[in-house]
Amino acid sequence: MNDPSVGPFQPRKRLFIGLLAGACALILALAFLLWWVPSVGLTNIHPLLPPLFGAVLALLTLVIVVGLSLLILTLLTGRDLFFSQRLRGIVIRYLFPGIIAMGRLMGIDRDTLQQSFIALNNQLVRAKKLRVSTDKTLILLPHCIQLFDCAIKITGDVDKCVRCGQCDISDLAELAKNRGIAIAVATGGTLARKIIVEKRPRLIVAVACERDLTSGIRDAYPLPVIGILNRRPHGPCFNTNIVLTEVERALDEHVAA
Repeated sequence: MNDPSVGPFQPRKRLFIGLLAGACALILALAFLLWWVPSVGLTNIHPLLPPLFGAVLALLTLVIVVGLSLLILTLLTGRDLFFSQRLRGIVIRYLFPGIIAMGRLMGIDRDTLQQSFIALNNQLVRAKKLRVSTDKTLILLPHCIQLFDCAIKITGDVDKCVRCGQCDISDLAELAKNRGIAIAVATGGTLARKIIVEKRPRLIVAVACERDLTSGIRDAYPLPVIGILNRRPHGPCFNTNIVLTEVERALDEHVAA
């Protein structure tokens, strides 16, 4: 399993692409079986029913396979080839649960699957080549990035941070201030959704673990979210940190100066 707590980390979107390709092959195989098995009995009802049923099934299969293929090409080329936002919605709402289930059946670790999904989502957002104003951008952080022993709890108001430099909140808060971008810390999904409703951003740069990013990306849809995994040198949900350049890269790519 990829460990984002040590060294540079690049989630493997190739894993999700491979699973998508596998899903295409599975759909084709199932489509053939669904046509072949009933055709034996349908012939007895009317000789035209098997070819008619086959044509409808072939059309449905073609639509699904073409959609998956265009999604794979979008991910491989980094170009918006076919309504990337819509494809992202299909992946998030419909394909992701099925791909996760298929990956688990194949013995693939859930965190690895989620890392690949986050990379896939980021690629789809980048393919849109969005340029959002600073006042419509939100940096959303988990509370575990703040030093656990800090006496000042900055949840809800990052400006309370005194910039002591003992955790990454200091650098992130300074980055947001210098760029004129809103920044917030959420203790969970409910508060994160509340912050999003209040801020009404058009782009979210979210930092969290695999589980929270995955659920957050799905909850925030159709808002575009760039997901950045935190580092966990002390274990999950405790004194985590972030590579600041990853946040800066996301802002440079999508936020208008």
